[in-house]
Amino acid sequence: MVEKFSTPILDVKNISKSFAGKFAVRDVSFQVDKGEIVGFLGPNGAGKTTTLRMSLGLIAPDSGNIKLFGGSPGPNAFGRVGFLPEERGLYRKILARDGIAHIACLNGMKRKDALIRADEMLNRYGLGDVARKKIKTLSKGMAQKVQLIAAIAHDPEFLILDEPFSGLDPVNQKLLEDMVREIAERGRTIIFSTHVMEHAERLCDKIILLSNGQKIFDGGLKQALSHAPRRLEIETPSANAETILKPLTQELVRSGATYNIVLKPDKEARHVLADSLKGKLELVRFEPESPSLHEAFVTLVHQEEKS
Repeated sequence: MVEKFSTPILDVKNISKSFAGKFAVRDVSFQVDKGEIVGFLGPNGAGKTTTLRMSLGLIAPDSGNIKLFGGSPGPNAFGRVGFLPEERGLYRKILARDGIAHIACLNGMKRKDALIRADEMLNRYGLGDVARKKIKTLSKGMAQKVQLIAAIAHDPEFLILDEPFSGLDPVNQKLLEDMVREIAERGRTIIFSTHVMEHAERLCDKIILLSNGQKIFDGGLKQALSHAPRRLEIETPSANAETILKPLTQELVRSGATYNIVLKPDKEARHVLADSLKGKLELVRFEPESPSLHEAFVTLVHQEEKS
């Protein structure tokens, strides 16, 4: 359970931003509290990167207000924030340890201390053997992990990661997820953007969903998943199965003795089981499916479009 504090780490209120007369972000508000891992989700072009850049003070909103550590974002927060941009920015010809130390120095560390910290961090995350290799010689996954280390080497209180998993293979995605968990376990606050919902399902305390520059959901993971269609699969040879199941479902697809079901919003798997037993169905298989954040997002987008 995340402890709540009176002053959020990041407090975004009614911000909007347009480019060439087209809204990139429209009237978005949310908070990030200390100790949370927040997933900032949405498809490409939803406004995630623009919002994160405004949160850092890199660009100014057209309207609305942003508080970072209770004050205006910008230089006053340097050293307290770590940022992994979507466009990776380490110099390709620099050694890995030097690249990490360079970013740490920009965030207030002395050069000598930054080099020591770079070596410590590379060893901690199993990358000690690349310390004196140039960034351009590293694989994409390795270089991305080095850049994440660069973002956290100065031990920031708040970490902002923009599409950290983009372009990585599944093995390196898992390694990066493990790094994020380890950082969070040390009490740091994290917000990361992604268009891949599975990462958020595995990592996040809270979910913020954007679509077409607008927020369509802000809440806990369990609450977000409650918007996903509830599915289950039943296998039964009973001739009266469809008659019993149909009143409980909004979608029913039969293939032989197998029934793929999408439940009505007010129904749960236990209702299906109770009615099946009452109707004396012979159940060979009864398998509820776990809801997915992807399906929840699709449902929320459709609800937003209809409203």
